[in-house]
Order: sequence, then structure tokens, then C-alpha cells
Amino acid sequence: MSQLTVSDIDGELDSRICELAAREGISTSEAALRLLRKGAGLPEEALPSRTIGKSLDHLIGSMTAEESAELREALQYFDVIDESIWQ
Repeated sequence: MSQLTVSDIDGELDSRICELAAREGISTSEAALRLLRKGAGLPEEALPSRTIGKSLDHLIGSMTAEESAELREALQYFDVIDESIWQ
């Protein structure tokens, strides 16, 4: 892959790139690439098949042990199968 340096980015474009990066949880470089592809009429590059997305990556490792325990307890209810529904 090649590399490109872009100079003289105006404030409005810089803001849009930063907004996209923050909203999607991606780097400003990735946000700029997405906008360039969109502007060029190219499809967004497909993520690897096992990757669902990157927008939640910034949350990895952000929970305290107590928050993690609370979440695990709350999610236990989803492990219960109501057999009457599956008859």
C-alpha cells in the first residue's frame, strides 16, 4: 500500500474527519481514508469476515472489576432457555 501526506486541510474538513473518527472509534487516518473512498465513489473496504466492526474497540478494558461482575450477572438471564418456546 502506498502512503500519502495531505497538507492544508481546512478546519471544517478536519472537524468532519475528527467527528467520524470519534463516532466510529477509529483513527483519524482511517476516517480520512473512508471519506476519500466515499468521495471517489469507491465502496468501503470490506472488513475481514470474522470482524463485525471496530466502533466498540475503545471500550475494551475500560470496565472496572465491579462493573464487569455486574454485567456478567445481568447477562446470565440470556443463558436460560425457555423449553416451552422450543417445542
